[in-house]
Amino acid sequence: MALIRALASFVSLAVVSASIGPVTDLTMTTKTVDPDGSGVNRDAIVFEQSNTVIGPLIKGFKGDAFKINVVNNLNNANIRKPTSIHWHGVLQDGGHAWADGPAFVTQCPIAGQGHSFQYEFQEPNQAGTFWYHSHLATQYCDGARGPLVIYDRNDPHKALYDVDDDTTVITLADWYHQYAGEILVGVSDATLINGLGRYVGTGGTASELPVITVTKGKRYRFRFINIACDPYFTVSIDQHTTMKIIEADSENTVPVTVDSFDIMAGQRYSVVVTADQPIGNYWLRASVKGESTFDGGTDSAILRYVGAPIAEPTTTPGSLSNKLKEQKLTPLVNAGAPGIHERGAADVVVRLDMELIDGPRFAINGASFEPPSVPVLLQILSGAQTAQSLLPSGSFIPVSQGQIVEVTFNVSHVEPFGAPHPFHLHGHSFDVIRSAGETTDNWVNPPRRDVVSTGLATDNVTIRFRADNAGPWFLHCHIDWHLEVGLAVVIAESSDNWSGSVTPTDQWNQLCPIYNALADGDK
Repeated sequence: MALIRALASFVSLAVVSASIGPVTDLTMTTKTVDPDGSGVNRDAIVFEQSNTVIGPLIKGFKGDAFKINVVNNLNNANIRKPTSIHWHGVLQDGGHAWADGPAFVTQCPIAGQGHSFQYEFQEPNQAGTFWYHSHLATQYCDGARGPLVIYDRNDPHKALYDVDDDTTVITLADWYHQYAGEILVGVSDATLINGLGRYVGTGGTASELPVITVTKGKRYRFRFINIACDPYFTVSIDQHTTMKIIEADSENTVPVTVDSFDIMAGQRYSVVVTADQPIGNYWLRASVKGESTFDGGTDSAILRYVGAPIAEPTTTPGSLSNKLKEQKLTPLVNAGAPGIHERGAADVVVRLDMELIDGPRFAINGASFEPPSVPVLLQILSGAQTAQSLLPSGSFIPVSQGQIVEVTFNVSHVEPFGAPHPFHLHGHSFDVIRSAGETTDNWVNPPRRDVVSTGLATDNVTIRFRADNAGPWFLHCHIDWHLEVGLAVVIAESSDNWSGSVTPTDQWNQLCPIYNALADGDK
């Protein structure tokens, strides 16, 4: 271990690839990699624009028209060849549900070996921290994931920070030495921060750690993104215990000061950190499910002040006593849950009872989600199905335009199986009426976000949103192994309006014929 520390002390490389967008190609291929120094060289998906296991930062400004042409050059026997890309947190309103990305919900996959598809979306009212990832099976666990930021030239929090650029985007990922298709229950071999990590098991060698450079006296807006397939992380920075959270899942919040925070798979936080400590090196820690020992620099990055020696930190975390509680996140604008402030008083009230069934698979209200052969959106647009006969049967919640929707998560039967489960809703942000660990409801100023921890058996986590965005919106566990075995439903929102409001491109119309013509070994 001393050798690892000694060699790594000479490394000051931060993985920052050139950013791209909002109009760009995004080219997928495979490459043999070893990002954690384990000596396990395995093929992984990389984007040519970054050439690492974490994709390039795609960025633009509020109101920009994004046109992202995904070129799929995947042709590897160990990795699924088709793909689809989801733009996590982007609402895809204004008739753009076809560009949302989940395979067999809003589209057929993009065939591999050189096929391409251009996603197009424009969000005049959205800004913040997002990300993108494959939404086909568990493919993003093999590397198909990266950050997306939509900047706001009129950011209401602009006076709170000095630096917000490519170097302040921080991705947290899990890394597996096995291929995603071989894994049933994910236990990661390493944590990657901005694409680099360290493995100290048998065969591990000195590996580079990411370095985040700061100048004393400046304030930094760090955009933390959990792009993992499974674990949540508890994040802290040694001796920097007055971090201010100003955004949660692309929603501006009233600033709240914390010394640490949990970030579930799929969640994002903007955190203002002031470089107000003595010039030196400090550990940035991402504790896996709060259980990391950080031996040899695992699950860590280096926060390095300009002028500090190129060396690994010797700092300790100290006593942390002010971890973020989700219910302290108050929306900066338009706070308050929609509808009558009383449980059960919404237009659509749904309780999602989760259980483990034979397979093993997960089920919600007795149905385990299995991708249909015809995408949900196409079932309606083609006229082949009505909202009442959508497939797969039992996995839909029909909702009409303008209705208030209330969803409660009951995880009492699945708590032993990977809880807490982070649930993500496509097409909407929602208000969290009751957060995990709370015993009372908050109707006046609840947190607003798009991924929520469903907590433990007795937490009764509840969300509300207004149905104002027509489309088939996936609501699913963001632990990818759980989604793969059925832990999902689809909100079929205003399905009678899809034919008139959702207008896919001609290229979208060709996705299914091309995919369906593939040989089984190429699907």
